[in-house]
Amino acid sequence: MINYELLSTYGPRMLWGLVVTLQLVVTSAFAGFLLGLPLALARNSNTRWLSWPARFYISFFRGTPLLAQLFLVYYGVSQIRLGLQDIGLWWFFKDPYLCAVFAFTINTAAYQGEILRGALSSLPKGQIEAAKALGLGRWVSLAKVQMPQAMVLALRPLGNELVLSFKASAIASIVTVPELMQATKLAFSRSFDFEVYLWAAVLYLMLVETIRRIWGVFERHLTRHTRAAVALVPATAH
Repeated sequence: MINYELLSTYGPRMLWGLVVTLQLVVTSAFAGFLLGLPLALARNSNTRWLSWPARFYISFFRGTPLLAQLFLVYYGVSQIRLGLQDIGLWWFFKDPYLCAVFAFTINTAAYQGEILRGALSSLPKGQIEAAKALGLGRWVSLAKVQMPQAMVLALRPLGNELVLSFKASAIASIVTVPELMQATKLAFSRSFDFEVYLWAAVLYLMLVETIRRIWGVFERHLTRHTRAAVALVPATAH
């Protein structure tokens, strides 16, 4: 049975925590994509001073726990507080929410960068050569030829990374970010009713399933031309 009194008391706070979770993940995912694309290009570069730093960044942030990265940002950066105050950045790193956004951004950027690198690397070399033969510059070729195809290939793994980020967002509660898990922990500490964790699990499930379905619609929309081409193959064969 649902404890309606408990739900009316802590339900609104948990729903607000869900909103904070959504803001945290969407903001960091978007910023991570903006950082991940240059990382992917640098990783694929033939220039060592570009490829090696990108390789190290991706390896480090994919090979270390997100929790450790969050602690390094939130607790570690405070060790250089005076220096940050001198350059006017302490206002950013003293805020738990902004620290969580920063930590999630640099983490997901590594994963998205590797996803985009793999998608770009899988494109046929002949298309790049054809773009050069048509007189397209490097950046025009990237924007008009390579990226549209690479994004289709990267859509599914990028969607998986987004879902994983939503589930990992509960880590932000450790540094007192008022997201869903933090609101749930607060509700439990005051009510000692384990039911609130069941509500949190249901909310996470609903959020992830909604994102998964929206991403599926988005993916089907962007790949509609490929499905149409495949559907025409049997008819042409006959």
